[in-house]
Order: sequence, then structure tokens, then C-alpha cells
Amino acid sequence: MSHVLVTGASGYVGGRLVPALLDDGHTVTCLARTPAKLVAAPWHDKVAVVAGEVGHVSVQSLQGIDVAVYLVHGIGQGPNWAENEKSDAAHFGAACADAGVGSIVYLGGLGDESSDLSEHLASRHDVGRLLGARGVPVTELRAGVIIGSGSASFEMLRYLVEVLPVMVTPRWIDTRCQPIGIADVVTELRRAIADPQRGTFGIGGPDVVSYADMMESYARVAGLPRRRFFRVPFLTPGLSSHWIGLVTPVPVPLARELVESLVNEVVVTPGTESPYRADRPLGLDDAIGRALAATNEGRVPTSFTNADLADFRPSPTDPEWAGGTLRRDVRTKTTHLSPDAVFDAVSSLGGETGWLTGEWLWRIRGLIDQLIGGPGLRRGRPAVLHIGDPLDFWRVEDIVPGATLGLYAEMRLPGQARLRWDITRDGEITTITQTALFRPRGLLGRLYWWSVAPFHRFVFPGMLQGILRLAEQRSR
Repeated sequence: MSHVLVTGASGYVGGRLVPALLDDGHTVTCLARTPAKLVAAPWHDKVAVVAGEVGHVSVQSLQGIDVAVYLVHGIGQGPNWAENEKSDAAHFGAACADAGVGSIVYLGGLGDESSDLSEHLASRHDVGRLLGARGVPVTELRAGVIIGSGSASFEMLRYLVEVLPVMVTPRWIDTRCQPIGIADVVTELRRAIADPQRGTFGIGGPDVVSYADMMESYARVAGLPRRRFFRVPFLTPGLSSHWIGLVTPVPVPLARELVESLVNEVVVTPGTESPYRADRPLGLDDAIGRALAATNEGRVPTSFTNADLADFRPSPTDPEWAGGTLRRDVRTKTTHLSPDAVFDAVSSLGGETGWLTGEWLWRIRGLIDQLIGGPGLRRGRPAVLHIGDPLDFWRVEDIVPGATLGLYAEMRLPGQARLRWDITRDGEITTITQTALFRPRGLLGRLYWWSVAPFHRFVFPGMLQGILRLAEQRSR
């Protein structure tokens, strides 16, 4: 086992690679410009964290490192990001050489160097060369679009396809690419770290498709209607990136650099195939399906615990815009009643008790659901709730007596809805937090949320207040 230094551990790939390396038995040190970003990671206490930047790393901090993993990317960070990125790589490579680091494993970008590469892809290639300029052996793995919740390219794809049934697109939508699932990227990096080989290798999944094909695959796997594309010649990268900035939460500077790279084919060329290829690489549809399953967290009564999806699971270190649109309504109240008294009221909701406010709205919603083929409110509720029990048009997905009740909506919806109560005690004060979540599906899901949001402002505050009133009545 090796002592591995990981740069970019708070990033998309790094946040998934570090726990995998720990599982492999490696000793891991993370170099982080902002160590506080790693505190939320569940593996934080299992690694050593060194504060610093790759462009200013000291030789002393690299002493004893067998393999340094370079996952830092400066794309879109200021007007001189490409020059800064190359300067950082040169400094890091020199520091590794002076410290006696055994090898560097670097995740770069695909692209045929004989073509006119975008600034983004050209910089990715330059970084690989500069890391090894002082003689440290470099294993460079070049990837194209990485499929997984949190990947900037995938998130751009997700939002465009889900929001826009019809798209006016530039001609780059027909450019070929070779997407790869995040699980396979992690596998290739793990194998390269275990057996570094000097050289540059392309990594990609088994499918070579156009960006239009990839969007159609997403719509198909997500159960959305087929998307329509109208190609026009006048959409420049600048215009495209601003349009993407309006439709998606991906930052405009990042979107611009990514869009400019879409004119270049990112396909593994013959003779550069990676020796670390996964045994059964995921196809495009499978990779998208796993990313969506990880984001949606599956259905009740089984929780999302599938180890095969672990790499696709949203990570605490992912950017805020990762994981797709999630609408929230969070409300909190305090009381002197005991957690058990509050939970008793919460767990009595539904059925004959009803939902404590706006009952006519609940009944209308239940009738509409029944008319369109859903369960409506006719299922009622059992006397005592357990995981998997029906509760009107909800189903219990999580229950901890005195602490938690989580419901999953089984009504007919253009998306996924959850309703949850968490109860905590601090001294003499009990706090109840009520959270309503909705993950819209396509444009219809977003229109649905906007249409019901005004009613939520009336229903949810009243329901929480009603829970405390009911708890007080029962406690007497």
C-alpha cells in the first residue's frame, strides 16, 4: 500500500476517489486550499489534511509521498486561468521532483492534438506535460464527459434536457464524444495509483455518440418525451454559454469554457487505450440510469444503499448546483413539550385525523389524484405506522419513534415529493423541523411546483402549528 497525496479532494472526482483509496488500504493525505471544505466529508477524520495550494506547495509537505494525484482544474477562474493552471502544474511537478515523489497520476482531458483544440483542452494537455517536465513519471488519464451527479458536463446536460423540450442549438451538438461513468473513472484512477505507468492514456465508455445522442439518451432514461433540436449556425460559444447560464445553474464562465470545447471531438484514439480499463465498463444509458438513481435515492421501503451506485451518490463536497433541481420548504418551531408528545401528534396525521389545515385542499388534491389513476386519500392509515405502510397518498419511508417521520408521495406527480419531520431536544426545548421536498421531472414538474407553491404558504405553516396544538391537547 502507498502513501497517496490527493489534490482537489473537495472536487467532484476527488471526493469520490478518496474513500475508494481508503478502502484499498492506502494512507491518504489531502492537499486543500480551503481545508474547511473537507469537514463535511464522511472520511474527513480518516485522512491527513494539509493546507496549501498546488502552485505554492512546499517540498517538505511532499516528503514521504509515493503517488501524487493531480485533480486540480482552474477552468473559468478568472481571465488568466489557463496561464495560472500551467504555472501551478509546473511548480507542483518541480516540488514533487525535489521531494522524491515516486509518480504523479493526473486526470486530464481527451482531444486530438493535431486539431485546433479549445483553450480548455489545450490547457489540460499542457498541464500533463508540465507535471512531468522535471522528470517525475506521470500517468496521464484523459477523459471526456464524465457521467455522474455533480460533474459539470453532466449537470449541464441534465438541466438542458429536463427544462427544454425543444432546443435551438449550434452545430456542435453533432460533435462526437465518448462519455464515461464516474464509477469507471474512479476504477481507472485506483488501478493507476496501484500500478503507475509513464504515459498518456485515453479513457472512455463503450459508446461513441454525438452530444445530441447523449441528450436523447438522458431523456429516454429519465422517462421524458423525446427532445427536438433545431440547429442554427449563428449561436457563438458566448451566446450559448449565456443561454446555458439562464437555463442551468452552472456558472457562466465555466459554461463558456465547456461550450468552446464542444467543437472538439473527445474520443479515445486507437493506440492510446488505457491499460487500467474497468472489467465491465458502463454503457451510456446505464451510467445515466445510475446517476439518476443515486440522485432520486430510490423508492420506499428500501433505502438507497446500493454499493454499485456509491460513486454516483451526491457528495457533501459537490458544488451547490449539483444533483438537479430540488425545491424545499423548511419550517421550524419550538415547544416545551417532550419529543415523544410531539412525535405522537406527527405520527397520527392522515386518515381520520387529516392534515390539520386546509383540509378542503387536501381532499381536492386527493380527488384529482384518484381521477387520474393515483391512490388518492382512500387508503387511509394503519393504527400504528411502520416503514412501508401506506398513509393516504403517501408511504412511510423512515420512522424513528420520538425523533423522525419521513413520507414518500405515491400520488401521480411530475416528479418526486417527500414530507419529513425531525424532532430534537436541547435542554428544556424541543425543536420540530418540517421539510417538504420536491424534485421536478422535466418542464411539467417545474410548472407544477410553481402552480402549487402559493398554496404551500398557507398549508405548511398551518400544518406545523396544528401539530403542536394537537400535541398539547393530547398531552393534557
